[in-house]
Amino acid sequence: MTDSSVAVRLNPFKRPSGPLPILEGSSPVPWSPHGRILRERPLFTLHPLFHAGCYYVQDSSAMFAGYQFRRALDSLEGISCPRVLDLCAAPGGKTTDLAASLRERFGDSFVLVSNEVMKDRSRILLDNVARWGDPNVVVTSVDPAAFARMEGYFDIIVADVPCSGEGMFRKDERAREEWSPEVVDLCAKRQKRILADVWPALRDGGVLVYSTCTYEDAENDNNLRWAAETLGGEIIAPEDRFSDYGVVLTSCGSLLRAGMVPGEGQWVGSMRKNGGSQRRDADVTILRPLRNGVVRGETKGKDFVPSADWALSIDFDRSIYPEAALDKQTALHYLHRDTIVLPDAPLGYNVVTYKGIVLGFVKNLGRRCNNMHPAARRIIMDIK
Repeated sequence: MTDSSVAVRLNPFKRPSGPLPILEGSSPVPWSPHGRILRERPLFTLHPLFHAGCYYVQDSSAMFAGYQFRRALDSLEGISCPRVLDLCAAPGGKTTDLAASLRERFGDSFVLVSNEVMKDRSRILLDNVARWGDPNVVVTSVDPAAFARMEGYFDIIVADVPCSGEGMFRKDERAREEWSPEVVDLCAKRQKRILADVWPALRDGGVLVYSTCTYEDAENDNNLRWAAETLGGEIIAPEDRFSDYGVVLTSCGSLLRAGMVPGEGQWVGSMRKNGGSQRRDADVTILRPLRNGVVRGETKGKDFVPSADWALSIDFDRSIYPEAALDKQTALHYLHRDTIVLPDAPLGYNVVTYKGIVLGFVKNLGRRCNNMHPAARRIIMDIK
């Protein structure tokens, strides 16, 4: 079995000035227009553009769900503003992939709800969505059953469901230790519940993209077939486009097996809903979102304090504040939340950048700057 590879997916809406050194010697991911398999694994923590959301570190096999999602987008007819749900979204790889595909296709006219039921994982999701910078992503943390209140709202639902994890055996010792036939059975039942709970939220004619990181038929083909027969849908036949790259067709989907593809294990299939509600409007605020658009800041006394998420947003108006370009070492110190000095910058709020990409805000006091990088996102390791 080959060693695990490392891949990134570039943010098409955050392009730095000059080349990215990590891409030297890289190769494209066949099913992802912005995916690259790297020649070696760098220390991403020491790359300012990683923290700025210029790319997302994601296994190349996990990007296959994004390919299936783009197939689903191709099938939408007469929809000018699609509504999409990423149901089990943390840590955010698929969400950022979906957001980029939607924005490239529909511009600013889309809604993407990114949900993670586990509260601790939802915080990670929030940070990664903020770094990516798409203002149209709504982040929620609710049980899948909560979406039944939004009957017929979504055009596409992507469900990368919790599974028994056989596809992670190569790099995850814990996945190997915890696997058992009983776990497979438990996961298959839980996946059925998740699909049944969220099913009302998908409109008639909408598409479900269903994925796991296991090889078990009980969790893959059998579950998608169950959904089609029980919930009411038609399985969309998988495309045989990537057999030369190790992707194997199953009865209902596509299987990427570690050792046959550069990445880890993944299975992806999709189906179209037959029957149910027609497309309906709903208010996403009934889900009590953790993030709904980008907050620009808050007023404290006579001072308006801009937010870090606003600086990272791709629709941030860079003409509002003066900018200060940082070298790499100073950028890392900023991301470490160290005090930096900008003697040539005007007093007050400044945007700091690296290679033309915004990192965040500082408030220049003259002899020093107040570092406004969020404490929860600071680099923990020592910066020399």
